[in-house]
Amino acid sequence: MFQRVGAAGFKKGLGNTEALVAALGHPEQQFRSVHVAGTNGKGSSSHLLAAVLQAAGYKVGLYTSPHLREFTERIKINGQELPPDYLVQWVARWRPLFEEVQPSFFEMCVALAFAYFAEQRVDVAIVEVGLGGRLDSTNVITPLVSLITNISFDHQALLGDTLPEIASQKAGIIKPGVPVVVSQTQPEVAPVFAREAAAKLAHLVMADHIYQAAFAAEPAPATGLRPLVLTQHGRPYLPNAELGLAGDYQRFNLPGVLATLDELRAQGFRVTEAAVRTGLRQVVPLTGLRGRWSIIGQSPLVVCDTGHNVAGLRSVVAQLQRLPNQQLHAVIGVVNDKDVTSLLTLLPPTGTYYFCAANIPRALAAEELARQAAAAGLSGRAYDSVAAAVAAARTAAAPEDVVFIGGSTFVVAEVNELYTN
Repeated sequence: MFQRVGAAGFKKGLGNTEALVAALGHPEQQFRSVHVAGTNGKGSSSHLLAAVLQAAGYKVGLYTSPHLREFTERIKINGQELPPDYLVQWVARWRPLFEEVQPSFFEMCVALAFAYFAEQRVDVAIVEVGLGGRLDSTNVITPLVSLITNISFDHQALLGDTLPEIASQKAGIIKPGVPVVVSQTQPEVAPVFAREAAAKLAHLVMADHIYQAAFAAEPAPATGLRPLVLTQHGRPYLPNAELGLAGDYQRFNLPGVLATLDELRAQGFRVTEAAVRTGLRQVVPLTGLRGRWSIIGQSPLVVCDTGHNVAGLRSVVAQLQRLPNQQLHAVIGVVNDKDVTSLLTLLPPTGTYYFCAANIPRALAAEELARQAAAAGLSGRAYDSVAAAVAAARTAAAPEDVVFIGGSTFVVAEVNELYTN
């Protein structure tokens, strides 16, 4: 499967998924949906949309990937994970179909999610693209709204070497006559979306032309939350609203979320300002989201974040540098198909580093990561496991220091406190 082994586990094209959903009676046509693509921010945006719609009283399906620890995290209804018994029975029932079609792991996941959402009669499902968009298995749905969050460099071997090439793949989720919201205006790729939307006669909304989001200037409390400062067409919007996701980079996601909610309202959804406030503030308990600037310890402050490409890690490092803490202790692991040099150059040279490898075949060996890091001017050593690296960092850190854990979704997945706090 792609998450574990990389490109060898990725199948381009929709043929297998179309064969699966046809055999299942086309469950993807039996529920309303919102389709979410983008390089960074699509997971957070998907959870925020689900939380607001749950707060508005809807039965909401949520499909995201990859999972951190348990496969069932990928498929939720109103924050409740797919029941393991349902998973076992569903796979057993459809095994002959899988043997006939020979789908990839991800193609089976998508078929399972759509079958479950249809059977459970969700009011709406938020469906996150797995990789790219145009050829992604989720792209068999015709949503009410398409949302594209951000375009950055990631998976170039599969999606293209330039931002317009990558944007073209993401823009593949735009459907004829279906409104499309773009969270962030990026001059290099905006024409790609304009052309695709015009060709499909799809109404295009550049969300940051309508909404702007920032955080109050005062430092975050122990929870990591700060009041939001939102504007709509330059006027104050939802004064004193709070966001339950602490990462500063969420300011780029919020315009897209708010504009998507407007498009849903235009199609008959009843989403009050009170529901928006509740959904934004309670996104974590409502949806069970983990790993986005998750604060799991104090004295020293211990933070996990799943940002794992250049744009994502740059935002995380910028937030780390704004913290008042004295010394950074960073537990870092990466996968072996990333541009490791570009990632390492983003990390502060004054930090102390604890290099590790997640327990997956795709992980870059800790010793190799340490070697490349030393060449980039970073000081640290390799550890045998994520747990050993985290323990060493927490032991070495003074109470006023900060311990950061990240570089890969799979490193964060091995942090037990995310599941016990």
